[in-house]
Amino acid sequence: MRNKIHPFLSYLKYWLIQEDKYAVQSPSVYNIYTGLLSYLTENKLSDLDLEGIRNSLLRDHSKLEIEDFGAGSKKLQSNLRKTSSVTKYSTSSRKHSQLYQYFCQLTPSEVVLELGTCVGINSRYLSRSCPKGKLYTFEGSTSLFRKAQEHQVEPNTSYILGNLDTTLTNLLKKEEKVDFALIDATHTYNGTKSYFETILPYLSDRSILAIADIHWSKEMESIWQEIKKHPKVSLNLDFYECGIVFFDMALPKESYVLKF
Repeated sequence: MRNKIHPFLSYLKYWLIQEDKYAVQSPSVYNIYTGLLSYLTENKLSDLDLEGIRNSLLRDHSKLEIEDFGAGSKKLQSNLRKTSSVTKYSTSSRKHSQLYQYFCQLTPSEVVLELGTCVGINSRYLSRSCPKGKLYTFEGSTSLFRKAQEHQVEPNTSYILGNLDTTLTNLLKKEEKVDFALIDATHTYNGTKSYFETILPYLSDRSILAIADIHWSKEMESIWQEIKKHPKVSLNLDFYECGIVFFDMALPKESYVLKF
Protein backbone atom coordinates (compact mmCIF):
# COMPACT_ATOMS: atom_id res chain seq x y z
CA MET A 1 0.00 0.00 0.00
CA ARG A 2 2.83 2.35 0.90
CA ASN A 3 4.32 1.96 -2.62
CA LYS A 4 0.99 2.99 -4.13
CA ILE A 5 0.46 6.00 -1.87
CA HIS A 6 3.86 7.59 -2.51
CA PRO A 7 3.41 8.17 -6.28
CA PHE A 8 -0.04 9.63 -5.68
CA LEU A 9 1.18 12.05 -3.01
CA SER A 10 4.28 13.04 -4.97
CA TYR A 11 2.24 13.75 -8.09
CA LEU A 12 -0.29 15.76 -6.07
CA LYS A 13 2.53 17.88 -4.69
CA TYR A 14 3.97 18.33 -8.18
CA TRP A 15 0.57 19.34 -9.57
CA LEU A 16 0.06 21.91 -6.81
CA ILE A 17 3.43 23.65 -7.17
CA GLN A 18 4.18 23.30 -10.90
CA GLU A 19 4.76 26.52 -12.80
CA ASP A 20 3.99 27.43 -16.40
CA LYS A 21 6.07 29.71 -18.61
CA TYR A 22 4.34 32.83 -17.33
CA ALA A 23 5.55 32.19 -13.79
CA VAL A 24 9.23 31.74 -14.71
CA GLN A 25 11.13 34.89 -13.72
CA SER A 26 14.63 34.00 -14.92
CA PRO A 27 15.19 34.96 -18.60
CA SER A 28 17.60 32.06 -19.17
CA VAL A 29 15.21 29.51 -17.67
CA TYR A 30 12.31 31.02 -19.61
CA ASN A 31 14.26 30.60 -22.86
CA ILE A 32 15.15 26.98 -22.06
CA TYR A 33 11.58 26.10 -21.09
CA THR A 34 9.83 27.84 -23.99
CA GLY A 35 12.44 26.33 -26.29
CA LEU A 36 11.35 22.89 -25.09
CA LEU A 37 7.66 23.67 -25.67
CA SER A 38 8.42 24.99 -29.15
CA TYR A 39 10.52 21.92 -29.91
CA LEU A 40 7.60 19.63 -29.08
CA THR A 41 5.25 21.64 -31.30
CA GLU A 42 7.67 21.82 -34.21
CA ASN A 43 8.46 18.09 -34.07
CA LYS A 44 4.97 16.63 -33.85
CA LEU A 45 5.56 14.77 -37.10
CA SER A 46 9.22 13.91 -36.51
CA ASP A 47 10.52 10.39 -35.86
CA LEU A 48 7.14 8.76 -36.42
CA ASP A 49 8.99 5.68 -37.67
CA LEU A 50 10.24 5.25 -34.10
CA GLU A 51 6.65 5.26 -32.89
CA GLY A 52 6.08 2.51 -35.45
CA ILE A 53 8.74 0.48 -33.63
CA ARG A 54 7.04 1.25 -30.32
CA ASN A 55 3.69 0.05 -31.71
CA SER A 56 5.33 -3.13 -32.99
CA LEU A 57 6.77 -3.79 -29.53
CA LEU A 58 3.35 -3.16 -27.97
CA ARG A 59 1.99 -5.94 -30.20
CA ASP A 60 4.87 -8.27 -29.36
CA HIS A 61 3.71 -10.74 -26.71
CA SER A 62 6.88 -12.83 -26.64
CA LYS A 63 8.15 -13.38 -23.11
CA LEU A 64 11.40 -11.99 -21.77
CA GLU A 65 13.24 -13.31 -18.74
CA ILE A 66 14.29 -10.09 -17.04
CA GLU A 67 17.39 -10.00 -14.87
CA ASP A 68 16.42 -7.17 -12.55
CA PHE A 69 19.36 -5.43 -10.88
CA GLY A 70 17.43 -2.60 -9.30
CA ALA A 71 14.15 -1.69 -7.62
CA GLY A 72 12.07 -3.80 -9.99
CA SER A 73 8.74 -2.88 -11.55
CA LYS A 74 5.63 -1.67 -9.75
CA LYS A 75 3.36 -3.07 -12.46
CA LEU A 76 5.18 -6.27 -13.41
CA GLN A 77 6.05 -8.54 -10.51
CA SER A 78 7.29 -11.63 -12.35
CA ASN A 79 10.75 -11.77 -13.93
CA LEU A 80 9.10 -13.43 -16.95
CA ARG A 81 7.42 -10.50 -18.71
CA LYS A 82 5.76 -9.93 -22.07
CA THR A 83 7.56 -7.55 -24.39
CA SER A 84 4.28 -5.67 -24.81
CA SER A 85 3.96 -5.16 -21.05
CA VAL A 86 7.55 -4.02 -20.64
CA THR A 87 7.03 -1.53 -23.47
CA LYS A 88 3.78 -0.27 -21.98
CA TYR A 89 4.92 0.11 -18.38
CA SER A 90 8.69 0.59 -18.50
CA THR A 91 9.36 2.96 -21.40
CA SER A 92 9.12 6.73 -21.72
CA SER A 93 6.22 8.34 -23.53
CA ARG A 94 6.89 9.98 -26.88
CA LYS A 95 6.70 13.39 -25.19
CA HIS A 96 9.42 12.49 -22.72
CA SER A 97 11.57 10.86 -25.39
CA GLN A 98 11.42 14.17 -27.25
CA LEU A 99 12.20 16.04 -24.03
CA TYR A 100 15.43 14.03 -23.76
CA GLN A 101 16.15 14.79 -27.40
CA TYR A 102 15.74 18.52 -26.81
CA PHE A 103 18.09 18.68 -23.84
CA CYS A 104 20.62 16.46 -25.58
CA GLN A 105 20.68 18.91 -28.49
CA LEU A 106 21.49 21.78 -26.11
CA THR A 107 24.87 20.12 -25.50
CA PRO A 108 27.73 19.41 -27.95
CA SER A 109 26.20 15.88 -28.07
CA GLU A 110 29.45 14.23 -29.11
CA VAL A 111 29.35 11.62 -26.34
CA VAL A 112 25.89 10.65 -25.13
CA LEU A 113 25.11 7.98 -22.53
CA GLU A 114 21.91 6.13 -21.75
CA LEU A 115 21.94 4.03 -18.60
CA GLY A 116 19.08 1.56 -19.00
CA THR A 117 18.33 0.59 -22.61
CA CYS A 118 15.12 -1.35 -21.89
CA VAL A 119 13.56 -2.09 -25.32
CA GLY A 120 15.47 0.74 -27.02
CA ILE A 121 12.87 3.48 -27.55
CA ASN A 122 14.83 6.30 -25.91
CA SER A 123 18.01 4.91 -27.47
CA ARG A 124 16.68 5.58 -30.95
CA TYR A 125 15.39 9.05 -30.09
CA LEU A 126 18.68 10.04 -28.48
CA SER A 127 20.77 8.67 -31.34
CA ARG A 128 19.07 11.14 -33.66
CA SER A 129 20.03 13.99 -31.33
CA CYS A 130 23.73 13.29 -31.84
CA PRO A 131 24.09 12.63 -35.60
CA LYS A 132 27.78 13.56 -35.51
CA GLY A 133 28.40 12.00 -32.12
CA LYS A 134 28.14 8.62 -30.46
CA LEU A 135 25.47 7.14 -28.22
CA TYR A 136 26.42 4.43 -25.75
CA THR A 137 23.44 2.66 -24.23
CA PHE A 138 23.89 0.26 -21.30
CA GLU A 139 21.69 -2.66 -20.31
CA GLY A 140 22.14 -5.35 -17.66
CA SER A 141 19.44 -7.77 -18.80
CA THR A 142 20.47 -10.03 -21.70
CA SER A 143 16.91 -10.46 -22.97
CA LEU A 144 16.30 -6.69 -23.09
CA PHE A 145 19.71 -6.11 -24.67
CA ARG A 146 18.77 -8.47 -27.50
CA LYS A 147 15.19 -7.25 -27.86
CA ALA A 148 16.32 -3.63 -28.18
CA GLN A 149 18.33 -4.55 -31.27
CA GLU A 150 15.70 -6.56 -33.12
CA HIS A 151 14.49 -3.50 -35.02
CA GLN A 152 16.59 -0.98 -36.91
CA VAL A 153 19.74 0.08 -35.08
CA GLU A 154 21.06 3.58 -35.62
CA PRO A 155 24.65 3.51 -36.95
CA ASN A 156 25.98 5.84 -34.23
CA THR A 157 24.71 3.66 -31.37
CA SER A 158 26.71 1.13 -29.37
CA TYR A 159 24.79 -1.30 -27.17
CA ILE A 160 26.72 -2.41 -24.09
CA LEU A 161 25.70 -5.43 -22.01
CA GLY A 162 26.77 -6.04 -18.42
CA ASN A 163 26.93 -4.70 -14.90
CA LEU A 164 27.04 -0.90 -14.94
CA ASP A 165 29.56 -0.82 -12.12
CA THR A 166 32.06 -2.22 -14.60
CA THR A 167 30.84 -1.29 -18.08
CA LEU A 168 30.29 2.40 -17.33
CA THR A 169 33.70 2.85 -15.74
CA ASN A 170 35.43 1.10 -18.64
CA LEU A 171 33.66 3.26 -21.21
CA LEU A 172 34.48 6.51 -19.41
CA LYS A 173 38.16 5.62 -19.27
CA LYS A 174 38.06 5.43 -23.06
CA GLU A 175 35.92 8.48 -23.88
CA GLU A 176 37.00 10.79 -21.03
CA LYS A 177 34.02 13.14 -21.51
CA VAL A 178 30.23 13.12 -21.36
CA ASP A 179 28.01 15.73 -22.98
CA PHE A 180 24.60 14.30 -22.13
CA ALA A 181 23.56 11.36 -19.99
CA LEU A 182 20.20 9.82 -19.19
CA ILE A 183 20.20 7.83 -15.95
CA ASP A 184 17.28 5.42 -16.20
CA ALA A 185 18.65 2.33 -14.45
CA THR A 186 18.01 0.51 -11.15
CA HIS A 187 15.88 3.37 -9.70
CA THR A 188 17.49 3.01 -6.30
CA TYR A 189 19.21 5.55 -4.08
CA ASN A 190 22.56 3.76 -4.08
CA GLY A 191 22.52 2.99 -7.79
CA THR A 192 21.59 6.51 -8.89
CA LYS A 193 24.09 8.06 -6.49
CA SER A 194 26.83 5.79 -7.82
CA TYR A 195 26.08 6.58 -11.47
CA PHE A 196 25.94 10.32 -10.79
CA GLU A 197 29.27 10.29 -8.95
CA THR A 198 30.90 8.11 -11.61
CA ILE A 199 29.84 10.39 -14.46
CA LEU A 200 30.42 13.71 -12.65
CA PRO A 201 34.21 14.03 -13.27
CA TYR A 202 33.62 13.72 -17.02
CA LEU A 203 31.06 16.52 -17.30
CA SER A 204 31.73 20.08 -18.45
CA ASP A 205 29.80 23.31 -18.00
CA ARG A 206 28.07 22.50 -21.31
CA SER A 207 26.92 19.06 -20.16
CA ILE A 208 23.37 18.17 -19.13
CA LEU A 209 22.22 15.22 -17.06
CA ALA A 210 18.71 13.72 -17.10
CA ILE A 211 17.49 11.49 -14.28
CA ALA A 212 14.35 9.45 -14.88
CA ASP A 213 11.72 8.60 -12.27
CA ILE A 214 12.88 11.10 -9.64
CA HIS A 215 9.58 10.72 -7.76
CA TRP A 216 9.28 6.95 -8.25
CA SER A 217 9.98 6.19 -4.59
CA LYS A 218 11.19 7.83 -1.39
CA GLU A 219 14.68 6.58 -2.28
CA MET A 220 14.60 8.37 -5.63
CA GLU A 221 13.14 11.50 -4.04
CA SER A 222 16.03 11.47 -1.58
CA ILE A 223 18.81 11.17 -4.15
CA TRP A 224 17.15 13.80 -6.35
CA GLN A 225 17.24 16.25 -3.44
CA GLU A 226 20.92 15.46 -2.85
CA ILE A 227 21.86 15.91 -6.51
CA LYS A 228 20.07 19.26 -6.68
CA LYS A 229 22.20 20.54 -3.78
CA HIS A 230 25.52 19.33 -5.18
CA PRO A 231 27.99 22.23 -5.45
CA LYS A 232 28.72 21.48 -9.12
CA VAL A 233 25.03 21.62 -10.06
CA SER A 234 23.58 24.95 -11.11
CA LEU A 235 20.05 24.95 -12.52
CA ASN A 236 17.75 21.96 -12.08
CA LEU A 237 14.32 21.40 -13.61
CA ASP A 238 11.65 19.01 -12.34
CA PHE A 239 9.22 17.63 -14.95
CA TYR A 240 7.89 15.01 -12.52
CA GLU A 241 8.75 12.00 -14.69
CA CYS A 242 12.34 13.20 -14.82
CA GLY A 243 14.76 15.81 -13.56
CA ILE A 244 17.17 17.82 -15.70
CA VAL A 245 20.45 19.03 -14.23
CA PHE A 246 22.79 21.71 -15.58
CA PHE A 247 26.41 22.37 -14.65
CA ASP A 248 26.89 25.82 -16.20
CA MET A 249 27.51 28.25 -13.33
CA ALA A 250 26.42 31.11 -15.58
CA LEU A 251 22.89 29.78 -15.08
CA PRO A 252 21.03 30.55 -11.84
CA LYS A 253 21.52 28.04 -9.03
CA GLU A 254 17.81 27.50 -8.71
CA SER A 255 15.18 24.75 -8.75
CA TYR A 256 12.06 24.89 -10.91
CA VAL A 257 9.06 22.56 -10.98
CA LEU A 258 7.67 22.98 -14.47
CA LYS A 259 4.39 22.03 -16.08
CA PHE A 260 4.80 19.38 -18.75
